[in-house]
Amino acid sequence: MISKSFAKISVIYGIKFLLLFFIIHTSTAQTSRQKEILDLSQRKFVWLINKQLDSLNLVLDNDLAYIHSNGWVESKQDVLENLRSGKLVYGDVQIENAKVRLYKSTAIVTGTGKFSGGNNGNTFDLRLLYTEVYVLKNKKWLLASRHANRLP
Repeated sequence: MISKSFAKISVIYGIKFLLLFFIIHTSTAQTSRQKEILDLSQRKFVWLINKQLDSLNLVLDNDLAYIHSNGWVESKQDVLENLRSGKLVYGDVQIENAKVRLYKSTAIVTGTGKFSGGNNGNTFDLRLLYTEVYVLKNKKWLLASRHANRLP
């Protein structure tokens, strides 16, 4: 017959094992989700450069606020139309670093990078600090807000 103290110790270690398993599993899942968001953010930059409007249309939220470092604010329709017309051209985007913070159905990406291109025929070559807010809607991550600031 197993003693009560041995049974109690077994239960305690069993609970600790389950908690440890849950913590490790949750951390792995979160890291996987963070990678998913970072990959989406990076693909979005490629789509901007290549003017892949169909792909952008699927990742931009209908209520998007796309705020540039000069204070210019674009809606989803503005982003798509300005890329289509050539008013805004992205030549290159080089992300220096980026990280993701997750909150249930919201992901916040913060990063720095070098952005070059043209706006109304005027070229730009900027180093930016940016924040992107993604929301989970119908099991899809959508860019709801983006804001950039110039860095020295």
